[in-house]
Amino acid sequence: MVDMVPRMVGNDAERLAIRTRGLTKTYGEGAAEVRAVRGVDLEIEAGSFVVMLGPSGSGKTTLLNLIAGIEPPSAGEIRVDGVDLAGLDEEQRTRFRRNSVGLIFQFFNLIPTLTGSENVELIAELTGGGERASEMVGRVGLAERGDHFPAQLSGGEQQRIAVARALAGAPHLLLGDEPTGALDLDTGRKVLALLREVAVERDQTVVLVTHNAVIARMADRVLGMRDGRIVSDELNPEPVDADQLEW
Repeated sequence: MVDMVPRMVGNDAERLAIRTRGLTKTYGEGAAEVRAVRGVDLEIEAGSFVVMLGPSGSGKTTLLNLIAGIEPPSAGEIRVDGVDLAGLDEEQRTRFRRNSVGLIFQFFNLIPTLTGSENVELIAELTGGGERASEMVGRVGLAERGDHFPAQLSGGEQQRIAVARALAGAPHLLLGDEPTGALDLDTGRKVLALLREVAVERDQTVVLVTHNAVIARMADRVLGMRDGRIVSDELNPEPVDADQLEW
């Protein structure tokens, strides 16, 4: 179980969902070395809705992967949901993701041989929440389409199944990498509205990586990345509803 790994204690555990110090990720060696994330110091409070902006190659997806436990850091500290990720091996990181993180990607990553509902049920069962699968499929408006395979669903429907899959595990943290990048405006708004609605209900922390600066209007906090560093960090005093977004 993830509880076997080191956890934060005291006020940090109660207040922070994410904390990094000097977080660094390097690929390659010598002349081929690339520092994708460069000494990032970051704190994100539990229950906040954060949007991370930056051009391609800025390091935002790599930072998201480090927060998700998909990749280990090359140096520095990272604690997410109370867990010291820098101290975990690959198997422990897998258990961490299963128990604490819901992931939503631009290109859905659904299992093609399972129906939409079965894709959701698989994650729900792995996390001990099988009863949440049908609820989540209905929540994303696909109760009548859940028995279809991904190839029989539109892009927007596939992304809504992917959102239902991420939510079915009742994660503490929702991470999205361009979750509306392949969607039209109407479907994108619906996906964003659902993420905000469920996050508020469950007091979940949401971090979305995107090129689309418009989405930042609905965030509590907006981070800007460039060259592997966080170069801006702003609070949004008046977040708007997703249906007010235009792109």
